[in-house]
This record gives sequence, structure tokens and C-alpha cells, in this order.
Amino acid sequence: MVVTTTGFSALARFTGKARGVEALRIAEYPGPVGIHDAGQIAHNVETTLFEAIVDGLTRADVPGLSQATENGSGATDIVFTGTYDEVNRFFASKEWTDGLPITPPTPERVDAFMKFTRRAPDETIAVLPSANLRATPWNVAVNAVMAGCQPEHMPILVAAVEALGDERACLGSLGSTSGIFPFILINGPIVEQLGIAHGAQLISCGPNPTIGRAIGLIVRNIAGFRPGASYMGTFGYPLAFALGESTGATPWQPFHVDQGFDAGASTVTVGVTNNWGAAPAAYDTPDQSGAETALQLLAREITHKTRLFHFPGSGPDSETVMITLMISPSVAKSLADAGYSKRDVIEQVFERTRMPLREYDWVLKYTAIMRTTARERALAGVLPIEFMGEPDDIVRVLSSPDILSLIVCGDPNRNRVMVLEGGHTQPTTRQIVFPPDWEALLNQSRP
Repeated sequence: MVVTTTGFSALARFTGKARGVEALRIAEYPGPVGIHDAGQIAHNVETTLFEAIVDGLTRADVPGLSQATENGSGATDIVFTGTYDEVNRFFASKEWTDGLPITPPTPERVDAFMKFTRRAPDETIAVLPSANLRATPWNVAVNAVMAGCQPEHMPILVAAVEALGDERACLGSLGSTSGIFPFILINGPIVEQLGIAHGAQLISCGPNPTIGRAIGLIVRNIAGFRPGASYMGTFGYPLAFALGESTGATPWQPFHVDQGFDAGASTVTVGVTNNWGAAPAAYDTPDQSGAETALQLLAREITHKTRLFHFPGSGPDSETVMITLMISPSVAKSLADAGYSKRDVIEQVFERTRMPLREYDWVLKYTAIMRTTARERALAGVLPIEFMGEPDDIVRVLSSPDILSLIVCGDPNRNRVMVLEGGHTQPTTRQIVFPPDWEALLNQSRP
């Protein structure tokens, strides 16, 4: 039995099925509980919710859920034949698209992608929640074709799907109303080999938009996240995006080496974020170095993020939150010239990300809608003991420097930074595996 609020019953069923409960019983609280006062909540519980709970716990019949078609069954069958416009209308009617025109995934186009993987077409790469469907090379290729990818992008997407299926990625929690959407970071020699953009306007250049779009379609069609049903962003989501790290421009070792991979390996990292917004400039001022400004700006940006109320939490009752710091090569150079290693930057941002307890309490009360205080959460062991202090005390709002990741990318001629906040998940990295004849295939695919 699960209690939901209006609009979340479908998501509850999807989530229940992903956890092995095929016919979840649901009691739905009417309306947005987050803005109801105590009296209205009590009234709705007594007049509506309580009866639904009793009914769900005592009813003998259990309504069954429709069974999804076995993923991979008939995967090579032709589902529709028609003109380009007719194919697009049909796919849109099935909610298989993201609202934009697609490239029809003909068998010939999909076969071209299959040449770039050593895996069998129906081999299971991963089982993706919340639909718990099998991601196979064939259906990954179908979504890649639809997105407009090129066949040589197939090894990237297979590795990305492996990362999505990792339990640390916690893909089943993607449907949050706060607006979480996935992105992938590409590292290693493949960045230059395939022209993955890592400089100015990187998420909008080269193959990056189509690779990001393919990830979005895979999350939609294989993981089963459909907007408004199991994907519950209040205002919606941007498209998933892809980017490369500027390995040649970073003064430190690249991100994938931080994750334990060889510098010569090519990798894909899957992360999530709640935001993609303005990139503040780390300007020099007369009494500060560019490095000092950048550190202060990164710390300040973190305190403005939506999920701030989760950042200092630790222990089993806290939410996993990861923060990705993206800095342009010029900012990275400024920090390195000032003597900071990558770990130094992360430690400095951790130490400097502070605010008055009074402000944090306001965030906790009015943006988290938790109906609790920092002191109460500290007593429960979710927040550090310093959050039991006085309103004007300055508290550090990150639980650990380990929730911070640092990536060097973007316009090398601009002094910009970006802070991406994630929720529920940890960045998950997989090495890209190439077919034995990769170089020959790559030469054949290029004009």
C-alpha cells in the first residue's frame, strides 16, 4: 500500500512495478499537500485518504496491471510503413518521440549502427528502471537513429547505457517533480577522434546535441519515463545533453583519471542535474586574484541551488546529492597558476560554501516543504551538530568535499563557471569498448 498525492498514482504504479510489485494498491491524497495548512490536511485525511487506505488494505480483489510486451520480442519487426511525415506522425502518436521530428529507424540504418559494436543485437546491456525493460544493442541503435546520431556514436551510447543501468546511477528516481534530467560527459581520445565539442557552446556543437538527444530517447523509450506520467517535472525538462572535457586545456588530470581510468582510455560518465542556466563570470577585482574570485563565486553559486536543503545531509536518512563544477580553461589556468591542485579547489569550495543558519532554515522551511527545522533534523542525525546553533551562526552547507566533481570545459577565451546540482544519483563512469575493426569502420563511415 502506498500513499500518493494527486497526479502521482501513475508514477507510483511504475515505481512499484520496477521494485517487483505488479499490482500496487494506492491511496491518493487529494490536491497539493505541500501548500495545505494543518486543518485542511486533517480534513482530507479524515474524509478521503483514511477510507482509501482501509479499502486498499482490506479489498480482496487486486486489480492487475497490463503487462508490458517482452522487450526484445519481435525487435526487428517492421512496426509501420509510410512516408517520412507518416512515420513521424505514427511515432509521435505512440509517444516514442520527444516532440521533435525523428529520423525513421529503418532496418538498414539500424544495421549500420550494429557494425560498431561487438555485442549481439539482442544481448542485454542493462535493465533500465522504472519500466525495467532490457536495453539491447538493437533498441539502443533504434533510438540513436531516431535522434540523428551517426553509426560511430554507437560505442558511446552502449557505454552510457551501461552507466545508466548501474545502481549508483539510481535511474528509477529520475521522475522527481524538481526537474532532473540526464547528461553525459565524454572523456579520452574519442573526444578528438569524433569531434565531440568541448569548447565554446559545447552542448550545441558537433555531434553533442544528437548524442544527448539519444540518451533522452533511451530514457523515455527503454527506461519508460514519459512526461506527466512517470516523469513529473513541474515545469518540464530541457533535452538531455552531452559534452566533452577539454583534456588538452586542463592543467590537472582529467575527470576520468580521477575515476580510476587510464588517461588513454575513452569513457562516458552519466550524471543528472536540476539546472542549466547562466554562467557567471569570475572577474578579477583590484584586491583579489582571479583564482580567489573564482573560488568565492563557485561557493556562492552552490548556495543558490534548488536542492540546497539536501546538501549538508549525511547518513542513511539523507538524500544522495552530487554537484558538478564546470569551469572554463582560463579559470582553471588562473587557479593552477595560483598554486591550487584540483583537489585543493574542491576542498576550498567545500570550506567556503557557508551561510547563516537563519537563511538555511528559511530554505528548509519554504523550499523543501519539510515542515521541520534544521535543529530537528540535526537531532535526528541527518544534519551535523552545528545546525543546532543560533540563527546568526555561519554553517557549512556541504556534507563533504566528495560530493563535488570538477570538469574543465567551455570557451577557452572566457572566464566562466557553471554549477550543476544533481539529486538521487552519483555520476557513474564506464569505459567505451570499441569493435576490433574500429579504425577501418571509422574510415569507411567518413566521406
